[in-house]
Amino acid sequence: METDRGGTGDPLSATVDAWCDVIDGMDGVLQAFVAGAETTTARRKRVREELRVAHDRWPAGRARPPLFGVPVAVKDIVRVDGLPTRAGSALPPEAFAGGQAVVVDRLRAAGALIAGKTVTAEFAMSAPGPTRNPCAHGHTPGGSSSGSAAAVAAGMVPLAIGTQTLGSMIRPAAYCGVVGFKPTLHRIPMTGVIANAPSFDTLGVFAGDVSMVARASAVLCDSWRPVGDTGQRTLPVLGVPDGPYLEQAGVEALAAFERQVAVLADGGFPVRRVPLFADFARVSDDLFAVNRYEAAQSHAEWFLRYGPLYREQSVATVRQGQAVTRERYEQGLRRRETFRTGLSDATVGVDVWISPAATGPAPRGLAGTGDAVMCLPWSHAGWPSLSLPAGRTPDGLPLGLQCVSRAGSDERLLDRARDIAARIEPAGSGR
Repeated sequence: METDRGGTGDPLSATVDAWCDVIDGMDGVLQAFVAGAETTTARRKRVREELRVAHDRWPAGRARPPLFGVPVAVKDIVRVDGLPTRAGSALPPEAFAGGQAVVVDRLRAAGALIAGKTVTAEFAMSAPGPTRNPCAHGHTPGGSSSGSAAAVAAGMVPLAIGTQTLGSMIRPAAYCGVVGFKPTLHRIPMTGVIANAPSFDTLGVFAGDVSMVARASAVLCDSWRPVGDTGQRTLPVLGVPDGPYLEQAGVEALAAFERQVAVLADGGFPVRRVPLFADFARVSDDLFAVNRYEAAQSHAEWFLRYGPLYREQSVATVRQGQAVTRERYEQGLRRRETFRTGLSDATVGVDVWISPAATGPAPRGLAGTGDAVMCLPWSHAGWPSLSLPAGRTPDGLPLGLQCVSRAGSDERLLDRARDIAARIEPAGSGR
């Protein structure tokens, strides 16, 4: 193995070497990072240089920014200066050339170190990459933010950037047993990120706990307003969305979810069961019409030029979008506004909606990325959502609890999630 262990003698430099060792030792099997983006020696040298720059900017004895020295992995549809962007595809990197993403600017301004680019499903659609689930190598890590979720779950980095269009963060977080946070739609600017469907595309973060998610979100999200300490905490009212949506979950996931609901109720959380999404099938149809139409528009020039390089699943997505009429697309957008209004009305008296984060544990095999259906209505609404590790199956596969609140209430959602996470079954437990 190619290595370069010469350091500066600084404790943080030794930390860089330590986590580079973890990546080098694990990624040959897990393949969370993009192969060939840079050599192991190049990564060490690059990150040490980033660390030197950070030390010069914020020397010892001065106040340092919130993510000083924190290694962060970045999904490979997000442009990073000095690293190629391939979007999980066979297209040449120059097709995606452009300025560094705003989210990376904010990471670096907060003192973070860029650990590298992580694997994504092709174009953040559905054609999976090679990443394996750290909890069970023969199972999918989910998609499309597979590499970012796996890198955090394996302990290669404490923080990673992903994106969600439909279910591309919440599902992999649940499958890999980490915390995944998708903020309110466009709360983190999408400038410098390869588009899938702009009406849904949302940047977010993966971490091992809610505290790290909140720490990162405070510097990445626009107009972040910390939740003040009001003394005695009042537990939030939890809403369970009964009806055809919840029935999409598999037997195993639904049984585990009801156990978690019982645990939370026993722990003092007010729980309301509310009939919701009676028109779930129509909502899903509208979402996919808008999503596919916009995906085809986003890829119009690339597909015309590089179509033979697209994988089968991506070709199907683009072709489906080409078949959606402008009239159907605009109808979907209009009905989405009606849907959002109805959801807001139904949320009166509910602080946090909870549901299974996925239809079940990570499916066996690497040929697919799993089912995003449990994320669909919340992504359609553009509301912030969070997946918390919530127990394991008897086979040891992680399960997740999805927590959702109103658009713009990201800070409050993360604050309330601390209480929820403290009471539900930990990720290491199973039944």
